[in-house]
Amino acid sequence: MEPTDTNLRAWEEAHRSLRRGGGRRGLPKPVRERLPDLDGRHVLHLGCGAGRETAALIGLGALVTGVDSSEETVRAARKRLPDAALVTADVQELPVELLRGRFDVVYSSWGTLALVSDLARFAAGISGALRRGGVVISYDEHPVAACLDQMLHWHESYFETWPVGRVVEALLGAGLGLERLEELPDPNRWGRREIRVPGDLIVIARKP
Repeated sequence: MEPTDTNLRAWEEAHRSLRRGGGRRGLPKPVRERLPDLDGRHVLHLGCGAGRETAALIGLGALVTGVDSSEETVRAARKRLPDAALVTADVQELPVELLRGRFDVVYSSWGTLALVSDLARFAAGISGALRRGGVVISYDEHPVAACLDQMLHWHESYFETWPVGRVVEALLGAGLGLERLEELPDPNRWGRREIRVPGDLIVIARKP
């Protein structure tokens, strides 16, 4: 369904408010707490989806390029994000225009790692996109949580998802230096507080 002019005007007003408010409300709390100052920085947002987090990044003053594999999603997001460059592409096969080392930050958001079949190629693209001194922040579902059902029974092998060791190994192999790795509990993934199981994975690395 195409958005109406009324819907677009309402969204644009919300977007202006987002800018005035700093934009952080559209980002997950763990990301908000770990982001560097983005004012005037070039940010590549992998897995931008419908653009909610992209809009929040713009609200923080970033110059954002968003990437998503769904043309339909990107087409809808373009109508709502006039300040962002939005590209339809596989996050493992970034267009050459994005691999020229001009981004200060690469943000890989929730759900992106589940789409990656080749972590080495994914990491190489991130490294190619980053300028020297630039950082990648990956915030995603922890692979252990992805393997468990609501009864905490294993429904697939941890080693067939995106094991933490392989994620780190891929980033290091792409020439990035690991700065932070955190495994956080998710208090409401299964509709109850479950602090025994890691829910979130945060990885931060920097291009030397």
